[in-house]
Amino acid sequence: MRSSIPAVLSAALLVSLTATGAVAQKAHNSNAPIDFGADHIELQDKANRAVLSGNVSVKQAEMTLNSARMTVAYTGEVVGGNPQVSRLDASGGVTVRRPDQTARSQYAIYDLNRRVITMLGAVTLTQQGNTVNGGRLTMNLDTGRAVIDGSSVAGSSGAGGSGATGVTQTGGRVTGTFSVPKRN
Repeated sequence: MRSSIPAVLSAALLVSLTATGAVAQKAHNSNAPIDFGADHIELQDKANRAVLSGNVSVKQAEMTLNSARMTVAYTGEVVGGNPQVSRLDASGGVTVRRPDQTARSQYAIYDLNRRVITMLGAVTLTQQGNTVNGGRLTMNLDTGRAVIDGSSVAGSSGAGGSGATGVTQTGGRVTGTFSVPKRN
């Protein structure tokens, strides 16, 4: 009976994160232009890609993606003087921010054709006071649905300093915290 408790809580949180109304994320405009900034860019035209490094920041509509490094794959087709981006691969302290939602991980893949962001390694998703931790997060930008699981991709986090111990995610579990309405 005890093993079903995490499944019930995960289902409740998924409902909380994808509910209709004020909590739901509206569909993302994945057709909006992508603006970027980085300390360094290397264009690899023959491979149809660019490698951005150092304080990478990408913005599309109301969404921002920050990381230490990112590979931008493009189709080779140019529209309005801009190459058509098909995929972003980010690594190193990845953060995706959308209205009322922040996700963090070690790695992320934004597939623009599918309109899906997949985040891997020590994932944390925070929305409206609720926090979920796991190994892999899949965000569908059309529906606003976020699914997190405890895949075997593991990472560690923890505070430094004397006597502090790191917390290691070993995979297989999803954990989290739910906010509770204030009651009199």
